[in-house]
Amino acid sequence: MKILLVEDEQKLADALAKGLGLEGYTVDTIADGKKALTRISLQRSDYDLVILDLMLPSMDGHEICKQVREMNITIPILILTARAETDTKVKLLLSGADDYLVKPFSFAELNARIQALLRRPVESLPETLKVGDIELNPAERRAIREGKEIPLTLKEFGLLEYFMRHPGIVVNREDLLNHLWDFNYAGFSNVVDVHVKNLRRKLGEDAGRLLETVRGIGYRLAQ
Repeated sequence: MKILLVEDEQKLADALAKGLGLEGYTVDTIADGKKALTRISLQRSDYDLVILDLMLPSMDGHEICKQVREMNITIPILILTARAETDTKVKLLLSGADDYLVKPFSFAELNARIQALLRRPVESLPETLKVGDIELNPAERRAIREGKEIPLTLKEFGLLEYFMRHPGIVVNREDLLNHLWDFNYAGFSNVVDVHVKNLRRKLGEDAGRLLETVRGIGYRLAQ
């Protein structure tokens, strides 16, 4: 899952990004309100969740949330606020926020709120995904095939989850790179292919048929 974190307090942004990374999320960070709105409007399909600070330079979180919803962008938004007044909370929810968290907060509570929001996609999706003989539980981060658990790295798990949410559909490498690596990634160009190769190896001998290469485009998980 990929998160856009909009927070102008650098130490907090760094700490949250690090903690979320250890939980398996890919995180992009932005410190400016208007830049965040532009990123969300242009790259809405790249993110599964926006964590948005209320007080930001150039445009506050309330206005960002309001404009995002006016553009019919349905990505879940969690707002961080130092204001605990009931009026503020009501205003945030009316502007289109899905949830809010009052500072200071524990990382455990933030993580719980994130997981709750990610279980509430626009289209109802089962908590356990099943394609063929593969079962995947995103909440428990477990992948099972033919009754045996598959030991996957965070990136391998992310790849498999993405494929299983798009069974039978050709997924191009750029989509995978945008979804599973952060915005500033500047590593080697075939990083996706390397991780897919490792994923296939762990899935078993018939993984080439199960997760097929579509030459010149990307990959497709057979239904």
